[in-house]
Amino acid sequence: MVMTYKNYVNGNWVASDSGKIFSSLNPADESIVGHFQASTRADVRHAIASASTAFSSWRDTPAPSRAKYLWKMRDLLIKNKERLACLIVLEMGKVIAEARGDVQEAIDVFEYMAGEGRRLFGNTTPSELKDKFAMTVRMPVGVVGLITPWNFPIAIPAWKSAAALICGNSIVWKPSSDTPLCAVEFAKLIDEAGFPKGVFNMVTGSGWEIGDEIVRHQMIRGISFTGSRETGEHILRNAGVKKIGLELGGKNAIIILEDADLDLAVDGVVWGAFGTTGQRCTSASRVIVHEKIKSLFEKKLLARVKNLKVGEGIHHDIGPLINLKAVEKSARYVQIGLDEGAKLLFGGKPLNVHGKGFFFQPTIFTDCKSEMRICQDEIFGPVLSIIPVKSFDEAIRVSNSVSYGLSSAIYTADIQKAFRAINKLEAGLTYVNSSTIGSECHLPFGGVKGTGNGMREAGIHGIDEFSEIKTVYFDYSGKLQKATIDD
Repeated sequence: MVMTYKNYVNGNWVASDSGKIFSSLNPADESIVGHFQASTRADVRHAIASASTAFSSWRDTPAPSRAKYLWKMRDLLIKNKERLACLIVLEMGKVIAEARGDVQEAIDVFEYMAGEGRRLFGNTTPSELKDKFAMTVRMPVGVVGLITPWNFPIAIPAWKSAAALICGNSIVWKPSSDTPLCAVEFAKLIDEAGFPKGVFNMVTGSGWEIGDEIVRHQMIRGISFTGSRETGEHILRNAGVKKIGLELGGKNAIIILEDADLDLAVDGVVWGAFGTTGQRCTSASRVIVHEKIKSLFEKKLLARVKNLKVGEGIHHDIGPLINLKAVEKSARYVQIGLDEGAKLLFGGKPLNVHGKGFFFQPTIFTDCKSEMRICQDEIFGPVLSIIPVKSFDEAIRVSNSVSYGLSSAIYTADIQKAFRAINKLEAGLTYVNSSTIGSECHLPFGGVKGTGNGMREAGIHGIDEFSEIKTVYFDYSGKLQKATIDD
């Protein structure tokens, strides 16, 4: 029996005013995992009003006291880790090891942000005048709107909500319509953790209706969005004067120089290109390899990829894509690559695993040129392009030739080239002798160029996204003093 789930607003589970529902599918077999509220703008406005009412008392709650709720949430995530991981496999399609990692990221970030309740640092600095004190303090933004994707259905909501909550903000959250059951279970844990009513609200439904209402509503003072560049540009055009954080994808490259440990590099490429079936913003969809070692690298890579098992996520190496559109997009880009003259080394077709499901072969193109669309566009599927180069400098130019700038990696034994790459690669993240995947919760995450608008999540910079800096001057001289005015 398929259950119907409700929105979480003001501490209660409520149905949408629309009376309509939509379904979420298991991408491995296309079975229905649940029915969810097809909410309206009126539902969002109700959630915003609840968050606005709750904000005053939540912001006035001392940050160390707010942290106690985050610690409780962290403990509940630990208790429910395996159950949530299995749910991610069911609804999103990740293999079980990656699904456990998804939940572990949420555990880590709630633990980290709970610790920030004892910090939330500002700064003190000398005044230029006598008997005057100068400092900065952090203030919450207000009611913030979180709009999250399906590929990390527990971790990314945790990144955003933990930082927003410890700073004293209240939340209206619109999760992806591809993983609403994961969102409902996350909200259930928020409820069990005892957060005050209205501090955290979740509304499911269409991005172009309820997401747009969150973006445009005047009582929403901050937006944090992870998703497509098209939607990010829509947010910038329509949000008005708000604090906005955008993370908009990547076209990430792994550089492999002629002195690299090839076995180690192959490990990184397989993980970067085909982990999460290529459905990460940090996935490695390009390999830039020195022509001297290209043939040997391809031989080693093919031997590994041919042994990867594709199927549902509990017992296989690669799971399904999220939906039929993702399969069609990967197939379309395979044809684009062939039309552009790239050589197909392996894969390139949808897979019929059990007669149903959204599976696609791990796919490798070689002899690619950097200007090809398969080397420029974010495909978000298991499609890898190999680009040969003649030198380190050419490798850097090719890596930087895309409009995105999220993650990057280089494999080399030359420490000088490694540090030159760190300096020259146009990316928010650079890994040396490791893949493009592997962010840790205490370090900032985000990119440059078309990847976003300068926002960073996680670490202290996650606090920056959800707080405002207030400058405070305290003059105890007992007379009018005029800064910057000659006496």
